[in-house]
Amino acid sequence: MIEVQDVRVDPSTRRAWRGEREILLSRKEFDLVHALIARAGSVVTREELMRDVWGVTFWTSSKTIDVHLGWVRRKLGDDTRQPHLITTIRGQGLRFEVADAAEATGSA
Repeated sequence: MIEVQDVRVDPSTRRAWRGEREILLSRKEFDLVHALIARAGSVVTREELMRDVWGVTFWTSSKTIDVHLGWVRRKLGDDTRQPHLITTIRGQGLRFEVADAAEATGSA
């Protein structure tokens, strides 16, 4: 079991929760969350996500990641305009925040 903020994922059963509420994720959505939460606090590049989640080593478009990320953020209840769980680090990749990003910057 991996737990960061109030999100928990269980890789062995492929289940996820936000607080006490179970979140139903598709296979790719779960893989995306798992790839990010397993490295919480670190930036994961889009290339790493394409390789680890989609199993491709060639670079086509980041639209696939963006679409799935939008679905994941909505399911987790993360604000897509001001996310607190998964943040985009422009030009670098994505990061699952170990603490609420708004609280860490004092904007909550």
